[in-house]
This record gives sequence, structure tokens and C-alpha cells, in this order.
Amino acid sequence: MRGVEYRGLTRIEGPVVITERSRDVGFNEVAAVYDRNEGRRLGRVVDMSGDWAAIQIFGSTTGLSADDSRVEFLGKPMEFRVGPGLLGRVFNGLGEPIDGYGSILSSTCLDVNGLPINPYARTYPRDFIQTGISAIDGMNTLIRGQKLPIFSGNGLPHNRLAAQIVRQAKILSGPGSGDAGPGGSQFVIVFCAMGVKYDVARFFLDDFEKSGVLANVVVFLSLADAPSLERLVTPRCALTAAEYLAYDRNMHVLVVMTDMTNYCEALREVSSIRGEVPSRKGYPGYLYSELASLYERAGKIEGSSGSITQLPILTMPNDDISHPIPDLSGYITEGQIVLDRELFQRGVYPPVAGLPSLSRLMKDGIGPGMTREDHKDVSSQLFAAYSKVKQVRSLASIIGEEELSENDKRYLKFGETFERIFLTQDEHENRDIGRTLDLGWQVLAEIPRDELLRIKQEYIEKYLNPALAAAGKEAPAEQG
Repeated sequence: MRGVEYRGLTRIEGPVVITERSRDVGFNEVAAVYDRNEGRRLGRVVDMSGDWAAIQIFGSTTGLSADDSRVEFLGKPMEFRVGPGLLGRVFNGLGEPIDGYGSILSSTCLDVNGLPINPYARTYPRDFIQTGISAIDGMNTLIRGQKLPIFSGNGLPHNRLAAQIVRQAKILSGPGSGDAGPGGSQFVIVFCAMGVKYDVARFFLDDFEKSGVLANVVVFLSLADAPSLERLVTPRCALTAAEYLAYDRNMHVLVVMTDMTNYCEALREVSSIRGEVPSRKGYPGYLYSELASLYERAGKIEGSSGSITQLPILTMPNDDISHPIPDLSGYITEGQIVLDRELFQRGVYPPVAGLPSLSRLMKDGIGPGMTREDHKDVSSQLFAAYSKVKQVRSLASIIGEEELSENDKRYLKFGETFERIFLTQDEHENRDIGRTLDLGWQVLAEIPRDELLRIKQEYIEKYLNPALAAAGKEAPAEQG
């Protein structure tokens, strides 16, 4: 019977308490645990058998007594209240308002665990999102409805990059998408912070306020001093808010989640407490499905003009891209933006690594009518040329630069020009896609014309010479 309290706990193991199981208790059901001083602590059912249930407490279990505590199963999953007043609000990791404006005035509460999206109801993402960052727009294009994580490391400027994308992101094409940016009524941001320091959260809030988008942002903050297990709920609350705005209010939502590594660490902590057999590097074997349950809540659904685009941020331990967290994230998401420490140390911002980064949906969101006809060819040629640069630099480190062929030396010069002109830009510089592609042509002029094997001849004639003229250079003679 719902609402009945059960006295006594079987045992207490860190943030998890074990109690005799009530009839009809469900997985992920919310439970309230009361201590002897009538304090109320919420938790959720994370495991159960025929005789007992394990409840994960969102907070500390200090002061709980196995004999004097009481448990009430509330008969419902954890829910988040949504309504028209959602935008501009700040919540803690459990979805409780912390901005001093009280609760959302609405009777609509949604299950934070969400519902699986029928694959047949999904609409394929095709609309180009202009971020104003050449390394992304030109070579790793972001598409509306895509999930494109940022793989970073400690000390790298992933927060600055994410804030710049939030300020500048703009949908340029696609039926019904309009031309709305973050400052408009149709492009809103859901920002979710898990286990981050206060100064990181303050950086994002100040940036949102200065850029004028704060009124179109919903913020969820689970800071480093909050209970670590709270981080398991925070992204689910954030994605529930995003789903309401996208599919009920028909808005385009950009979800920024930082740091997914902290989420996975909390997951490993719970798994260890429950005595589960660990998998790679101590993480539970269900890490893949847990990440998928978050990432797969992005996309476009037929019958709704809204969309959810995800930009998760994760810091790779020891910059190891083969670590389980980035490795599994790469399998689930449609590409990744990888930040390179060597580029950062050389003063390149944003330090987007040219070769490990990719966007698997890029081919469907660029070209005539969406960006520009030469976009695909320019991007392919830049990738090929920069790959050659890496090979030449490795060779030069062995035999010396003076022993390289003239052709290899031109590639070295191309690499320097590419990183200095194309990759490097000020964090407040907003380049449109035309400017990005023109810069691409400008740096490609550093290599012989007969090496431009991935570009149609008609595009070379149409775009290369004008780009050179704008840069004050002459067209290179065709090599014979």
C-alpha cells in the first residue's frame, strides 16, 4: 500500500541503505527516509530482490540509525516540474530552484528518466548550425539534432569554447528552422554542470549574462561540494527540461553538459558501493548503456518543429582518448571535437585537433542551399593536406628540415599557415561560413595546385584566385 512507512533499516553502506522490500516497489522509484529527528532525505531505488530494496540517498547518510529510521516508498519515479516560466531559472542538481524565485507555477511534472524515442519517429538531422568557429564549421560541422561531444583535458579551454558556441550558434538552413540564434525566441540553452568548481559555474553564468542570453537559458548546477550521487540525477533533470522546451514548446534547444567524466566517476562510486563486478578501469559494465540513456535523448522528432542538440564536455584522464569514457562516448555520439594540448601550448585557440576530430553528420548538412557548393571539397582537401603535414613533421624530426624535398617544405609552410590563419581566432570573433571557406582557400594556396586532388577544377577556378586576390597574393603557377 502506497504511503505506508516501514520502520528500520537492514544496513547502511555509505550513501546506500538496505531495507525490507515493500510490495510493488519499482526500480528508480523515489523513497523518503526519515531519521530520529524527523529529517527527510530523498533517494531512489537502485536495486532490489524479493526481500529487500537498496535505496541510494541523494546526500549524506550521517546521523541515520538502522533501528530508528523510517522508509516511505512514494510510488512514483523522480519528477521535474516544467512550465512556461522555465527559461531564465537556476536549479540545483535535483531540479530544485536555487535562484530565490520559488517553484515553477505549473502542475506538469515529467519523469526525469524520460522515455525511449521510437526510431521510426526520428527525423534525420540535416540543418547546418553555424558556430562562427572555423575549425568546427569548416571541417567538423555541427548539425541541428546532433550530439557532438568535446573531448578535452585538464587545463584546456573547453569551457571558453563551449561558451563561445552558445553565444554564436545560429541555425542557417532547413525547412521551418528559421534563422534563430541564442538571442532569439526559438534557440534556447539548457546548461548542466556536474561536479564542477564554483568558478567554472560562475564563468558560464557571467558569460550568459554579458552576452544577453541569460533569459533564454535554463541552468542546472551540481557543484563539486554537492553530494557526488546528485550528479547522476542532474543531467536527467536537464534533459527533461530540454525535451519539454523542444517537443512541447517547439523550440530549438542546445544542451551543454559538463563534465561527463564527473558523472561517470559518480556512477563508478555507486557501482563499487553495491559490490558489482567492475569492468574496464573499475567502471561498471553498464557504463555504455548509462551514457546512451543520456546521449540518445537528443534529436528531432516527426510532428515537432523543435529539436535537441547536445554538446557534452568530457575531460579525458591523462589526455587518453582510449579511456573508457571518451571511447564509449565516441561509439554513441556522431563524432567528437578533440582539443589538442600541443596546439594549446603553442598559443592556438581554439586548439581543435585536425585529424582526431570529426562530425559524422557533416556530409548531410553542407553543400548547395545549406552552406556553399565548395564546402565538402575544401574540407576534404584540408583534412588530406593536414594529414600530409603530420607525416612531413614526423619525417623532419628524424632527418632534419633541411633534408626535406621542396614539396615537403611547402607542406610544412601550409601547416603553419593553416594553424595560424584558419584554426586560430579570437574567442569573440564570429566568422560566417563564407569567411571560413575563403580562409580555407587562402591556406590551400600554399600547396601546389596539382596537389588539390580532392577539389573539382571548376571550384579551383571560381574560388582560389578571388581568395588570393583578397589576401594580396598571386595565383600559384600550375605544377607540371
